[in-house]
Amino acid sequence: MAEAENQQPTGENPSAGRLVEVGPVSRWLQENGFEDQQPLEPDHLSVETIRVAPEYLLPIASALYAYGFNYLQCQGGFDLGPGKELVSFYHLIKLDDNADCPDEVRLKVYLPREDPRLPSVYDLWKAADWQERETYDMYGIVFEGHPGLKRILMNEDWVGWPLRKDYVSPDFYELQHAY
Repeated sequence: MAEAENQQPTGENPSAGRLVEVGPVSRWLQENGFEDQQPLEPDHLSVETIRVAPEYLLPIASALYAYGFNYLQCQGGFDLGPGKELVSFYHLIKLDDNADCPDEVRLKVYLPREDPRLPSVYDLWKAADWQERETYDMYGIVFEGHPGLKRILMNEDWVGWPLRKDYVSPDFYELQHAY
């Protein structure tokens, strides 16, 4: 019975009905009143993964920062496919002086394709600066509150989001400066 209390249905494929064991970070969040998160399958390295709704990203990220997750190793995005959701992910690490094997957690925020918006975590982790800009540039996810959200890889006048799976490449390439 206690084993069933520590498991929840997976969020990646809700119809699968599989149970996912609640990890220590998700358990800590639940114990501290953050019910608006859902444990997902651990990744291939057994890093705990948690699904967070866009409106709860900042409160949960702030709580994790206060809990000791002081390093944003990676922020990125990916596309689940044409017509499906976009995902913004955050790989957080708890670093201290004697950390041989630091605690890690990955947050995933699922966003609609039409108007993907969520708050920036730049004020918590300055490392989010260029990472959020790159995710914006490639997927069109808008990070509200980011101090300088603009294209970083593509030209400012580029139309579209090149890493979305439904992106159609332009049929033309300007070669005026090629020779």
